[in-house]
Amino acid sequence: MATKNRGKIIDLLGFAIFPVLGIFYGWLNLRNSEAIELSTPIDSYIPFLTVFIIPYIAWYAYLFLAIFFFWFMDRIVYWKTLLMIAAGEVICFIIYYFYQTTVPRPALEGDSIFTTLTALIFRNDEPVNCFPSIHVLTTSIVMLAFLQIKKTNFFQKSLIHIIGAIIIMSTLFVKQHVVYDLLGSIILTVILNVLFFKVQWSFARGSNKKRAKKLQQSGVTMKL
Repeated sequence: MATKNRGKIIDLLGFAIFPVLGIFYGWLNLRNSEAIELSTPIDSYIPFLTVFIIPYIAWYAYLFLAIFFFWFMDRIVYWKTLLMIAAGEVICFIIYYFYQTTVPRPALEGDSIFTTLTALIFRNDEPVNCFPSIHVLTTSIVMLAFLQIKKTNFFQKSLIHIIGAIIIMSTLFVKQHVVYDLLGSIILTVILNVLFFKVQWSFARGSNKKRAKKLQQSGVTMKL
């Protein structure tokens, strides 16, 4: 039991991946030359609502609390989620390096708390590293990974997906991203989810079938 608990504590080192990824993001955040704008007519109809800066910032807590929950509930889902995020962000970084995009930002007016927070985000995050959106990528990864946790109820699943959907939409309402950024992230998430949760599962089942066949040949049955 002590060894198992020690291993679970060591698993928390997986969170160290975030500051490492942050270093690369920060470096790419300075590369704003020749950035391309991907705005569509749809984006012009999406209003600029600074109140959505709250869920946009809440993404940090959402991401870490969800992954901590995975660590507590299911070690395999925890590690797969971390690896999906790492793989997804590396793909994003490669795209940012070779195909940097930007989003035009509206002028800020007023002195409300929402405007102040939006100004803070605008000052510390250059309008680049947009396609695909890491906010949307990581949020959608968490939303899909949560479905892999067996011991959850309807309320928990609804809560994680409602909050996740609001965070994703907030990226458009605070003009940090455009529709193409959102779509690109969702497509990438679906591909990663298939690779990490579907393809590997198929391989594992295939291995079990081969093992069962060998056992049957030796006179032993195995339930698949």
